[in-house]
Amino acid sequence: MLDLVVIGAGPGGYVAAIRAAQLGMRVACIEKADALGGTCLRIGCIPSKALLDSSELYREARERFAAHGIRADVSLDLSTMMRRKDQVVTGLTSGVSMLFKKNGVEHVRGSARIEAAGVVEVVRAGSRQRLEARHLLIATGSAPATLPGFDVDGTHVVTSTEALAFDGVPSRLLVIGAGAVGLELGSVWARLGSDVHVVEMLDRVAAGFDADLATALQRSLERQGLTFRLSATAKGATVRDDRVEVTLDAGGQTSTEDFDRVLVAVGRRPFTDDLGLEALGVARDARGRVEIDARFQTSVPGIYAIGDVIRGPMLAHKAQEEGIACVELLAGQAGHVNYQAIPNVIYTSPELASVGWTDAEARAAGHEVRIGTFPFLANGRARALGERDGRVKIVADARTDRVLGVHVLGPRASELIAEATLAIEFSASAEDIARIAHAHPTLAEAVREAALAVDGRSIHQ
Repeated sequence: MLDLVVIGAGPGGYVAAIRAAQLGMRVACIEKADALGGTCLRIGCIPSKALLDSSELYREARERFAAHGIRADVSLDLSTMMRRKDQVVTGLTSGVSMLFKKNGVEHVRGSARIEAAGVVEVVRAGSRQRLEARHLLIATGSAPATLPGFDVDGTHVVTSTEALAFDGVPSRLLVIGAGAVGLELGSVWARLGSDVHVVEMLDRVAAGFDADLATALQRSLERQGLTFRLSATAKGATVRDDRVEVTLDAGGQTSTEDFDRVLVAVGRRPFTDDLGLEALGVARDARGRVEIDARFQTSVPGIYAIGDVIRGPMLAHKAQEEGIACVELLAGQAGHVNYQAIPNVIYTSPELASVGWTDAEARAAGHEVRIGTFPFLANGRARALGERDGRVKIVADARTDRVLGVHVLGPRASELIAEATLAIEFSASAEDIARIAHAHPTLAEAVREAALAVDGRSIHQ
Protein backbone atom coordinates (compact mmCIF):
# COMPACT_ATOMS: atom_id res chain seq x y z
CA MET A 1 0.00 0.00 0.00
CA LEU A 2 1.14 3.51 -0.83
CA ASP A 3 1.37 6.24 1.78
CA LEU A 4 -0.08 8.93 -0.51
CA VAL A 5 -1.83 9.20 -3.86
CA VAL A 6 -2.00 12.68 -5.34
CA ILE A 7 -4.64 13.31 -7.98
CA GLY A 8 -3.40 16.01 -10.34
CA ALA A 9 0.16 16.95 -11.35
CA GLY A 10 -0.22 20.72 -11.43
CA PRO A 11 1.89 23.04 -9.25
CA GLY A 12 0.08 21.99 -6.09
CA GLY A 13 0.01 18.28 -6.86
CA TYR A 14 3.50 17.68 -8.18
CA VAL A 15 5.10 19.80 -5.44
CA ALA A 16 3.12 17.93 -2.78
CA ALA A 17 4.15 14.59 -4.27
CA ILE A 18 7.84 15.55 -4.34
CA ARG A 19 7.80 16.93 -0.80
CA ALA A 20 6.02 13.81 0.48
CA ALA A 21 8.67 11.64 -1.16
CA GLN A 22 11.39 13.73 0.48
CA LEU A 23 9.71 13.00 3.80
CA GLY A 24 10.01 9.26 3.18
CA MET A 25 6.52 8.49 1.91
CA ARG A 26 5.74 6.07 -0.92
CA VAL A 27 3.92 8.32 -3.37
CA ALA A 28 2.05 8.05 -6.66
CA CYS A 29 0.77 11.04 -8.65
CA ILE A 30 -2.06 10.59 -11.14
CA GLU A 31 -2.31 12.88 -14.19
CA LYS A 32 -4.74 12.47 -17.08
CA ALA A 33 -2.89 14.81 -19.47
CA ASP A 34 0.03 13.52 -21.51
CA ALA A 35 2.44 15.99 -19.88
CA LEU A 36 2.99 16.90 -16.24
CA GLY A 37 2.64 20.39 -14.85
CA GLY A 38 -1.09 20.99 -14.95
CA THR A 39 -2.80 24.05 -16.40
CA CYS A 40 -0.10 26.39 -15.10
CA LEU A 41 2.83 24.85 -16.93
CA ARG A 42 1.01 23.57 -20.00
CA ILE A 43 -1.74 26.05 -20.90
CA GLY A 44 -1.64 28.85 -18.34
CA CYS A 45 1.04 30.66 -16.35
CA ILE A 46 4.11 29.60 -18.30
CA PRO A 47 2.96 29.88 -21.93
CA SER A 48 1.21 33.17 -21.22
CA LYS A 49 4.39 34.62 -19.71
CA ALA A 50 6.41 33.41 -22.68
CA LEU A 51 4.03 35.24 -25.03
CA LEU A 52 3.95 38.31 -22.81
CA ASP A 53 7.74 38.56 -22.95
CA SER A 54 7.91 37.90 -26.69
CA SER A 55 5.17 40.38 -27.50
CA GLU A 56 6.74 43.01 -25.24
CA LEU A 57 10.06 42.62 -27.05
CA TYR A 58 8.21 43.05 -30.36
CA ARG A 59 6.57 46.23 -29.07
CA GLU A 60 9.87 47.58 -27.78
CA ALA A 61 11.60 46.86 -31.08
CA ARG A 62 8.89 48.72 -32.97
CA GLU A 63 8.31 51.62 -30.60
CA ARG A 64 11.26 52.07 -28.24
CA PHE A 65 14.48 50.89 -29.85
CA ALA A 66 14.91 54.12 -31.80
CA ALA A 67 15.23 56.11 -28.57
CA HIS A 68 18.26 53.95 -27.73
CA GLY A 69 19.89 54.64 -31.08
CA ILE A 70 18.95 51.22 -32.44
CA ARG A 71 17.54 51.15 -35.95
CA ALA A 72 15.69 47.98 -36.88
CA ASP A 73 13.34 46.75 -39.58
CA VAL A 74 10.91 44.71 -37.50
CA SER A 75 8.33 42.20 -38.67
CA LEU A 76 6.29 39.59 -36.85
CA ASP A 77 6.85 35.85 -37.31
CA LEU A 78 4.00 34.52 -35.18
CA SER A 79 4.70 30.85 -35.87
CA THR A 80 8.26 31.20 -34.54
CA MET A 81 6.96 33.06 -31.47
CA MET A 82 4.50 30.25 -30.81
CA ARG A 83 7.17 27.62 -31.34
CA ARG A 84 9.40 29.28 -28.76
CA LYS A 85 6.49 29.35 -26.32
CA ASP A 86 5.93 25.63 -26.85
CA GLN A 87 9.63 24.89 -26.34
CA VAL A 88 9.59 26.72 -23.01
CA VAL A 89 6.59 24.66 -21.92
CA THR A 90 8.10 21.35 -23.06
CA GLY A 91 11.33 22.04 -21.22
CA LEU A 92 9.55 22.69 -17.95
CA THR A 93 7.06 19.81 -18.15
CA SER A 94 9.87 17.35 -18.94
CA GLY A 95 11.71 18.84 -15.97
CA VAL A 96 8.85 17.82 -13.66
CA SER A 97 9.08 14.28 -15.03
CA MET A 98 12.79 14.18 -14.17
CA LEU A 99 12.05 15.48 -10.67
CA PHE A 100 9.56 12.63 -10.19
CA LYS A 101 12.22 10.10 -11.17
CA LYS A 102 14.84 11.76 -8.97
CA ASN A 103 12.57 11.67 -5.92
CA GLY A 104 11.00 8.27 -6.54
CA VAL A 105 7.46 9.52 -7.23
CA GLU A 106 5.43 7.07 -9.30
CA HIS A 107 3.79 8.79 -12.26
CA VAL A 108 0.45 7.16 -13.08
CA ARG A 109 -1.20 8.22 -16.35
CA GLY A 110 -4.98 8.30 -16.61
CA SER A 111 -8.22 9.70 -15.21
CA ALA A 112 -8.85 9.12 -11.51
CA ARG A 113 -12.06 8.26 -9.71
CA ILE A 114 -12.13 7.85 -5.94
CA GLU A 115 -14.00 4.68 -5.02
CA ALA A 116 -13.57 5.03 -1.26
CA ALA A 117 -11.23 6.62 1.24
CA GLY A 118 -7.85 5.19 0.32
CA VAL A 119 -8.93 3.64 -2.98
CA VAL A 120 -8.58 5.19 -6.45
CA GLU A 121 -9.37 3.70 -9.84
CA VAL A 122 -7.32 5.01 -12.78
CA VAL A 123 -8.63 4.62 -16.33
CA ARG A 124 -6.47 5.08 -19.43
CA ALA A 125 -7.19 3.92 -22.99
CA GLY A 126 -9.61 1.26 -21.78
CA SER A 127 -7.28 -0.19 -19.13
CA ARG A 128 -8.00 0.09 -15.43
CA GLN A 129 -5.64 0.29 -12.48
CA ARG A 130 -6.48 0.28 -8.79
CA LEU A 131 -4.35 2.18 -6.28
CA GLU A 132 -4.61 1.97 -2.51
CA ALA A 133 -3.07 4.45 -0.11
CA ARG A 134 -3.29 5.64 3.47
CA HIS A 135 -4.03 9.18 2.26
CA LEU A 136 -5.53 10.70 -0.91
CA LEU A 137 -4.87 14.29 -1.96
CA ILE A 138 -7.13 16.06 -4.47
CA ALA A 139 -5.14 18.62 -6.47
CA THR A 140 -7.12 18.73 -9.69
CA GLY A 141 -7.05 22.50 -10.15
CA SER A 142 -9.60 24.54 -12.04
CA ALA A 143 -11.14 25.06 -15.48
CA PRO A 144 -12.27 28.24 -17.26
CA ALA A 145 -15.69 29.45 -16.15
CA THR A 146 -18.38 29.69 -18.81
CA LEU A 147 -20.68 32.56 -19.69
CA PRO A 148 -24.35 32.19 -20.71
CA GLY A 149 -24.89 33.03 -24.36
CA PHE A 150 -21.30 32.26 -25.33
CA ASP A 151 -20.77 28.76 -26.66
CA VAL A 152 -17.03 28.15 -26.71
CA ASP A 153 -16.12 26.56 -30.04
CA GLY A 154 -12.35 26.93 -29.69
CA THR A 155 -12.08 28.98 -32.87
CA HIS A 156 -14.32 32.05 -32.74
CA VAL A 157 -15.36 32.04 -29.08
CA VAL A 158 -12.42 30.84 -27.01
CA THR A 159 -10.99 30.42 -23.54
CA SER A 160 -7.46 31.28 -22.46
CA THR A 161 -6.28 27.89 -23.74
CA GLU A 162 -7.08 28.71 -27.38
CA ALA A 163 -6.06 32.37 -27.01
CA LEU A 164 -2.53 31.16 -26.29
CA ALA A 165 -2.34 29.48 -29.67
CA PHE A 166 -4.04 31.67 -32.30
CA ASP A 167 -2.57 31.00 -35.74
CA GLY A 168 -2.93 34.65 -36.69
CA VAL A 169 -3.38 38.04 -35.07
CA PRO A 170 -7.11 38.86 -34.78
CA SER A 171 -7.88 42.17 -36.42
CA ARG A 172 -10.50 42.83 -33.72
CA LEU A 173 -10.57 40.94 -30.43
CA LEU A 174 -13.17 41.17 -27.66
CA VAL A 175 -12.02 40.18 -24.19
CA ILE A 176 -14.78 39.57 -21.66
CA GLY A 177 -13.36 40.12 -18.18
CA ALA A 178 -10.72 42.55 -16.91
CA GLY A 179 -8.99 40.25 -14.47
CA ALA A 180 -5.48 38.87 -14.77
CA VAL A 181 -6.19 36.51 -17.67
CA GLY A 182 -8.13 39.04 -19.72
CA LEU A 183 -5.64 41.85 -19.20
CA GLU A 184 -2.59 39.70 -19.86
CA LEU A 185 -3.84 38.03 -23.03
CA GLY A 186 -5.46 41.26 -24.20
CA SER A 187 -2.04 42.87 -23.81
CA VAL A 188 -0.34 40.15 -25.83
CA TRP A 189 -2.58 40.51 -28.85
CA ALA A 190 -2.74 44.31 -28.64
CA ARG A 191 1.07 44.44 -28.79
CA LEU A 192 1.02 42.18 -31.83
CA GLY A 193 -1.41 44.45 -33.66
CA SER A 194 -4.94 43.48 -32.68
CA ASP A 195 -7.64 46.05 -31.92
CA VAL A 196 -8.51 44.84 -28.42
CA HIS A 197 -11.71 45.75 -26.58
CA VAL A 198 -12.18 44.70 -22.95
CA VAL A 199 -15.66 44.45 -21.45
CA GLU A 200 -15.99 44.33 -17.66
CA MET A 201 -19.21 44.24 -15.67
CA LEU A 202 -17.58 46.04 -12.71
CA ASP A 203 -16.68 49.72 -12.75
CA ARG A 204 -12.94 48.99 -12.59
CA VAL A 205 -10.27 46.62 -13.84
CA ALA A 206 -8.23 44.23 -11.68
CA ALA A 207 -10.80 43.68 -8.95
CA GLY A 208 -9.20 42.78 -5.64
CA PHE A 209 -6.12 44.93 -6.22
CA ASP A 210 -5.53 48.42 -4.88
CA ALA A 211 -8.11 50.64 -6.60
CA ASP A 212 -5.77 53.56 -7.27
CA LEU A 213 -3.10 51.40 -8.86
CA ALA A 214 -5.68 49.44 -10.84
CA THR A 215 -6.96 52.70 -12.33
CA ALA A 216 -3.40 53.72 -13.16
CA LEU A 217 -2.86 50.35 -14.86
CA GLN A 218 -5.97 50.86 -16.95
CA ARG A 219 -4.73 54.24 -18.13
CA SER A 220 -1.37 52.77 -19.07
CA LEU A 221 -3.01 49.97 -21.05
CA GLU A 222 -5.26 52.49 -22.80
CA ARG A 223 -2.16 54.35 -23.94
CA GLN A 224 -0.99 51.04 -25.39
CA GLY A 225 -4.14 50.75 -27.48
CA LEU A 226 -6.58 48.69 -25.41
CA THR A 227 -10.16 49.97 -25.19
CA PHE A 228 -12.09 49.43 -21.95
CA ARG A 229 -15.84 49.31 -21.49
CA LEU A 230 -16.55 49.22 -17.79
CA SER A 231 -19.91 48.67 -16.08
CA ALA A 232 -20.88 46.79 -19.23
CA THR A 233 -21.89 43.24 -20.03
CA ALA A 234 -21.76 40.95 -23.04
CA LYS A 235 -25.17 39.35 -23.54
CA GLY A 236 -24.59 36.83 -26.28
CA ALA A 237 -22.65 35.89 -29.41
CA THR A 238 -23.56 34.63 -32.87
CA VAL A 239 -21.01 33.37 -35.39
CA ARG A 240 -21.67 34.49 -38.97
CA ASP A 241 -19.29 34.29 -41.93
CA ASP A 242 -16.22 33.76 -39.78
CA ARG A 243 -17.12 36.77 -37.61
CA VAL A 244 -18.66 36.95 -34.16
CA GLU A 245 -21.62 39.26 -33.58
CA VAL A 246 -21.76 40.23 -29.92
CA THR A 247 -24.54 42.05 -28.10
CA LEU A 248 -23.17 44.50 -25.55
CA ASP A 249 -25.09 46.28 -22.79
CA ALA A 250 -23.79 49.41 -21.10
CA GLY A 251 -26.16 51.13 -18.70
CA GLY A 252 -29.20 49.71 -20.46
CA GLN A 253 -27.97 50.80 -23.88
CA THR A 254 -27.49 47.77 -26.13
CA SER A 255 -25.46 47.50 -29.31
CA THR A 256 -24.25 44.76 -31.62
CA GLU A 257 -20.64 44.68 -32.82
CA ASP A 258 -18.48 42.37 -34.92
CA PHE A 259 -15.21 40.77 -33.79
CA ASP A 260 -12.85 38.20 -35.23
CA ARG A 261 -12.44 36.42 -31.94
CA VAL A 262 -14.04 36.58 -28.50
CA LEU A 263 -12.06 35.57 -25.43
CA VAL A 264 -14.19 34.58 -22.44
CA ALA A 265 -12.06 35.35 -19.36
CA VAL A 266 -14.61 35.56 -16.56
CA GLY A 267 -12.71 33.49 -14.01
CA ARG A 268 -12.26 29.83 -13.26
CA ARG A 269 -14.20 27.10 -11.48
CA PRO A 270 -12.93 24.25 -9.29
CA PHE A 271 -12.40 21.14 -11.42
CA THR A 272 -13.78 18.10 -9.63
CA ASP A 273 -15.65 16.49 -12.52
CA ASP A 274 -16.01 12.69 -12.43
CA LEU A 275 -13.93 12.27 -9.27
CA GLY A 276 -16.81 10.58 -7.45
CA LEU A 277 -17.05 13.18 -4.69
CA GLU A 278 -20.85 13.18 -4.59
CA ALA A 279 -21.07 9.44 -3.97
CA LEU A 280 -18.42 9.67 -1.27
CA GLY A 281 -20.21 12.54 0.49
CA VAL A 282 -17.31 14.97 0.25
CA ALA A 283 -18.75 18.33 1.34
CA ARG A 284 -18.53 21.32 -1.02
CA ASP A 285 -19.63 24.90 -0.65
CA ALA A 286 -22.07 26.90 -2.80
CA ARG A 287 -19.30 27.66 -5.31
CA GLY A 288 -18.37 24.02 -5.75
CA ARG A 289 -15.18 24.25 -3.69
CA VAL A 290 -14.20 21.31 -1.52
CA GLU A 291 -14.55 22.11 2.15
CA ILE A 292 -11.54 21.35 4.36
CA ASP A 293 -10.41 21.69 7.94
CA ALA A 294 -7.21 23.27 9.28
CA ARG A 295 -5.22 20.21 8.16
CA PHE A 296 -6.63 20.28 4.59
CA GLN A 297 -8.76 17.22 5.31
CA THR A 298 -12.16 17.00 3.68
CA SER A 299 -15.34 15.83 5.37
CA VAL A 300 -14.24 12.27 4.54
CA PRO A 301 -11.31 11.16 6.75
CA GLY A 302 -8.21 10.30 4.77
CA ILE A 303 -9.10 12.50 1.79
CA TYR A 304 -7.42 15.90 1.53
CA ALA A 305 -7.63 18.81 -0.92
CA ILE A 306 -5.49 21.80 -1.91
CA GLY A 307 -5.20 24.50 -4.55
CA ASP A 308 -7.93 25.74 -6.83
CA VAL A 309 -10.48 23.18 -5.62
CA ILE A 310 -10.59 24.77 -2.14
CA ARG A 311 -11.24 28.29 -0.86
CA GLY A 312 -8.87 31.15 -1.54
CA PRO A 313 -7.27 32.73 -4.59
CA MET A 314 -6.62 30.44 -7.54
CA LEU A 315 -2.86 30.92 -7.68
CA ALA A 316 -0.18 28.35 -8.49
CA HIS A 317 2.10 29.41 -5.63
CA LYS A 318 -0.78 29.27 -3.16
CA ALA A 319 -1.42 25.67 -4.25
CA GLN A 320 2.27 24.84 -3.85
CA GLU A 321 2.36 26.19 -0.30
CA GLU A 322 -0.77 24.24 0.58
CA GLY A 323 0.62 21.05 -0.92
CA ILE A 324 3.81 21.33 1.12
CA ALA A 325 1.92 22.19 4.32
CA CYS A 326 -0.54 19.34 3.84
CA VAL A 327 2.05 16.59 3.44
CA GLU A 328 4.24 18.00 6.21
CA LEU A 329 1.23 17.79 8.53
CA LEU A 330 0.70 14.20 7.41
CA ALA A 331 4.31 13.52 8.32
CA GLY A 332 3.82 14.95 11.80
CA GLN A 333 5.49 18.25 11.11
CA ALA A 334 4.15 21.79 11.62
CA GLY A 335 2.86 22.63 8.15
CA HIS A 336 1.32 26.09 7.85
CA VAL A 337 0.27 28.62 5.20
CA ASN A 338 0.16 32.33 5.97
CA TYR A 339 -2.55 33.48 3.59
CA GLN A 340 -1.81 37.11 4.40
CA ALA A 341 1.57 36.61 2.75
CA ILE A 342 0.43 35.20 -0.60
CA PRO A 343 1.37 37.65 -3.37
CA ASN A 344 -0.77 38.23 -6.44
CA VAL A 345 0.47 39.53 -9.79
CA ILE A 346 -0.91 40.69 -13.13
CA TYR A 347 1.91 40.39 -15.68
CA THR A 348 0.99 43.25 -17.96
CA SER A 349 3.34 46.12 -18.77
CA PRO A 350 3.58 47.71 -16.29
CA GLU A 351 3.08 44.79 -13.93
CA LEU A 352 0.71 45.04 -10.99
CA ALA A 353 1.62 43.12 -7.84
CA SER A 354 0.13 43.02 -4.36
CA VAL A 355 0.53 41.28 -1.03
CA GLY A 356 -1.41 41.74 2.18
CA TRP A 357 -4.24 44.21 2.66
CA THR A 358 -5.20 47.26 0.66
CA ASP A 359 -5.71 50.39 2.78
CA ALA A 360 -9.48 49.93 2.49
CA GLU A 361 -9.24 46.32 3.72
CA ALA A 362 -6.94 47.33 6.57
CA ARG A 363 -9.36 50.01 7.73
CA ALA A 364 -12.27 47.57 7.46
CA ALA A 365 -10.30 45.22 9.72
CA GLY A 366 -10.08 47.97 12.34
CA HIS A 367 -6.63 49.39 11.68
CA GLU A 368 -5.74 53.05 11.59
CA VAL A 369 -3.24 53.23 8.76
CA ARG A 370 -0.42 55.32 7.43
CA ILE A 371 0.47 55.15 3.74
CA GLY A 372 3.74 55.74 1.96
CA THR A 373 4.06 55.98 -1.83
CA PHE A 374 6.92 56.49 -4.25
CA PRO A 375 6.69 56.94 -8.05
CA PHE A 376 8.95 55.11 -10.48
CA LEU A 377 9.25 58.44 -12.28
CA ALA A 378 11.66 59.42 -9.49
CA ASN A 379 13.61 56.15 -9.53
CA GLY A 380 16.94 56.30 -11.36
CA ARG A 381 16.93 52.72 -12.65
CA ALA A 382 13.36 53.01 -13.90
CA ARG A 383 14.24 56.18 -15.78
CA ALA A 384 17.27 54.47 -17.33
CA LEU A 385 15.00 51.61 -18.42
CA GLY A 386 12.51 54.05 -19.90
CA GLU A 387 9.86 52.87 -17.42
CA ARG A 388 8.11 55.89 -15.97
CA ASP A 389 4.64 54.52 -15.13
CA GLY A 390 3.57 53.31 -11.72
CA ARG A 391 4.53 53.56 -8.07
CA VAL A 392 4.99 51.61 -4.86
CA LYS A 393 2.41 51.93 -2.10
CA ILE A 394 2.95 50.65 1.44
CA VAL A 395 0.15 50.37 3.98
CA ALA A 396 1.29 50.28 7.61
CA ASP A 397 -0.47 50.24 10.97
CA ALA A 398 -0.39 53.79 12.37
CA ARG A 399 0.29 52.63 15.93
CA THR A 400 2.80 49.79 15.48
CA ASP A 401 4.24 50.64 12.02
CA ARG A 402 3.74 46.98 11.04
CA VAL A 403 3.46 46.52 7.28
CA LEU A 404 -0.08 45.41 6.44
CA GLY A 405 0.09 45.53 2.65
CA VAL A 406 2.35 46.44 -0.25
CA HIS A 407 1.19 47.27 -3.76
CA VAL A 408 3.45 47.81 -6.76
CA LEU A 409 2.58 49.03 -10.23
CA GLY A 410 5.66 49.22 -12.39
CA PRO A 411 8.52 47.39 -14.08
CA ARG A 412 9.24 43.93 -12.65
CA ALA A 413 6.68 44.37 -9.90
CA SER A 414 6.42 40.57 -9.83
CA GLU A 415 10.01 40.42 -8.55
CA LEU A 416 9.82 43.44 -6.26
CA ILE A 417 6.84 42.00 -4.39
CA ALA A 418 9.04 39.24 -2.95
CA GLU A 419 10.73 41.67 -0.56
CA ALA A 420 7.32 42.88 0.57
CA THR A 421 6.08 39.32 1.06
CA LEU A 422 9.09 38.56 3.23
CA ALA A 423 8.38 41.69 5.27
CA ILE A 424 4.80 40.65 5.92
CA GLU A 425 5.78 37.03 6.67
CA PHE A 426 8.17 38.26 9.39
CA SER A 427 5.84 40.99 10.69
CA ALA A 428 8.29 43.71 9.67
CA SER A 429 7.65 47.39 10.15
CA ALA A 430 7.96 50.05 7.48
CA GLU A 431 10.97 51.27 9.46
CA ASP A 432 12.61 47.85 9.01
CA ILE A 433 12.39 48.17 5.24
CA ALA A 434 13.50 51.80 5.35
CA ARG A 435 16.64 50.92 7.36
CA ILE A 436 17.83 48.22 4.91
CA ALA A 437 20.46 49.30 2.37
CA HIS A 438 19.23 48.74 -1.18
CA ALA A 439 21.72 48.61 -4.05
CA HIS A 440 21.83 51.73 -6.20
CA PRO A 441 20.58 52.14 -8.83
CA THR A 442 17.83 49.53 -8.63
CA LEU A 443 14.08 49.35 -8.95
CA ALA A 444 13.97 47.99 -5.40
CA GLU A 445 14.97 51.40 -4.08
CA ALA A 446 11.40 52.48 -4.81
CA VAL A 447 10.22 50.03 -2.14
CA ARG A 448 12.59 51.55 0.39
CA GLU A 449 11.53 55.09 -0.53
CA ALA A 450 7.86 54.15 -0.08
CA ALA A 451 8.73 52.75 3.35
CA LEU A 452 10.48 56.03 4.22
CA ALA A 453 7.40 57.89 2.97
CA VAL A 454 5.23 56.13 5.55
CA ASP A 455 6.99 58.34 8.10
CA GLY A 456 7.09 61.34 5.78
CA ARG A 457 10.81 61.21 5.14
CA SER A 458 11.28 59.94 1.60
CA ILE A 459 14.55 61.34 0.25
CA HIS A 460 13.93 61.46 -3.50
CA GLN A 461 10.48 62.99 -3.74
